[in-house]
Amino acid sequence: MAVYTDVSGEDLAAFLADYDLGDLLSLKGIAEGVENTNYMLHTQKGYFFLTLYEKRTKESDLPFFLGLMEHLAGRGLNCPQPVKNRHGAALGRLSGRAAAIVTFLEGMWPRRQTSAHCAALGEAVAALHLAGEGFALRRPNALSIDSWRPLYESAAARADSVHPGLSALIERELDWLETRWPRGLPEGVIHADLFPDNVFFLGGKLSGLIDFYFACNDSFAYDLAICINAWCFEQDASFNVTKGRAMIENYRRRRPLDAAEIEAFPVLARGAAMRFLLTRLVDWLNIPPGALVKPKDPLEYFRKLRFHQQAASIRDYGADA
Repeated sequence: MAVYTDVSGEDLAAFLADYDLGDLLSLKGIAEGVENTNYMLHTQKGYFFLTLYEKRTKESDLPFFLGLMEHLAGRGLNCPQPVKNRHGAALGRLSGRAAAIVTFLEGMWPRRQTSAHCAALGEAVAALHLAGEGFALRRPNALSIDSWRPLYESAAARADSVHPGLSALIERELDWLETRWPRGLPEGVIHADLFPDNVFFLGGKLSGLIDFYFACNDSFAYDLAICINAWCFEQDASFNVTKGRAMIENYRRRRPLDAAEIEAFPVLARGAAMRFLLTRLVDWLNIPPGALVKPKDPLEYFRKLRFHQQAASIRDYGADA
């Protein structure tokens, strides 16, 4: 979440006039995240999230994202729900952007992730993968391996300004990944961005998942590998095997991994690190002037990548083979 587009009081009043939410009480920009403009909206009917979709989010993808949240909730997964206006539409326009309001989810994301958090997330990711079955719409992963080299090429000339030798390291890693990337693994709907700030806990229990704007169709094990990257490393970039085991084994209790997924897991984890290294690098080098946004450090994933380069099997992530 972030704020790139300011919303005037006049525009907001006209937009909200189409909704049955009562009087506006407050609107506050949210600086976390990097993709879209987000506000906390408070009306007489309660708290909501208001999202204005920026350039990286294609309007043609929005029915997939919003429809998926409704589908998953219908299958028992706790996630925000689009609020429809008086015309029955979940999408509108505000300040020149496509915009939507979604319900507020109770809970807080864990600032310090424990193995118990990781265990709960492993089960929730498996539940999401199972709940996505039967969703009628399909969206290819726009940030899978085929997109990584173009991202690198857009940042290569300035990559060494972030870290000496970074450009050459990324190029070598892309060469390695492109020749080994697994194909044909079990796939379906994945979240693709389940970082700690997209997972809420309440009373020690996982209360829901948010921010489905990277959701797509891709391999289930790749989604789990993204979570391993996001949750199971410590501040010094060391891998916490206890957290890794808790996440993977609780995932497998709900949805077992097949032999091909187990064999491919180190490559998937390595690729997931590369994906976030690249997108963070591009964002770091291209912060819009005046935007209320906190860019995320690409070197966090440079350091994580070094661990993955040494991993030989899923056992290195704490799991049983």
